[in-house]
Amino acid sequence: MIADDVLLLKLIQSKDEHAFKYLFDTYFVSLCRYVHLYLDSTQEGEELVLDIFMYLWEHSGQINLTLSLKAYLFQAARNRCLNFLRDRKLTISLDEAGDVANDEAVSSLEMKELNRLIQEAVCALPDKCREVFQLSREKNMTNQEIADKMNISVKTVEAQITKALKRIKNFLDGQYTYLF
Repeated sequence: MIADDVLLLKLIQSKDEHAFKYLFDTYFVSLCRYVHLYLDSTQEGEELVLDIFMYLWEHSGQINLTLSLKAYLFQAARNRCLNFLRDRKLTISLDEAGDVANDEAVSSLEMKELNRLIQEAVCALPDKCREVFQLSREKNMTNQEIADKMNISVKTVEAQITKALKRIKNFLDGQYTYLF
């Protein structure tokens, strides 16, 4: 755990509005991006993130950090999303379901889940690393083009892509490693 996080949490526990505003301004946008991986609705996602910050403000005295504040917030966001999706989930009878569980549907669902996991892993990357990786993979730019655009060396681009791939592999925790 980072010493700054302990101090920031203590300030929030003492109801320091400036410390809370700093935390909010630092993480609100990235948490909304992260939540959007789970939820299709931007509005529902923003409301969920606001709920996390409200909970933190109202219950800060009950929070014991074992990780960083950033890790706490992202874990809270993930848990809230999963709870939201669970509560919203529609249930249907087996008769209504018909023959949905064929191989194509399963593999399609598996691919959607894999894509969601990869996007979640990409969002968790450090900003510069994420930017380099996205330019490489999503914009199909060459390492030289990325280096020129970001005013960094090609070796730095290569190192950032290697770092991103390693972190994504670790994030997937051994699942789907045959893709890399």
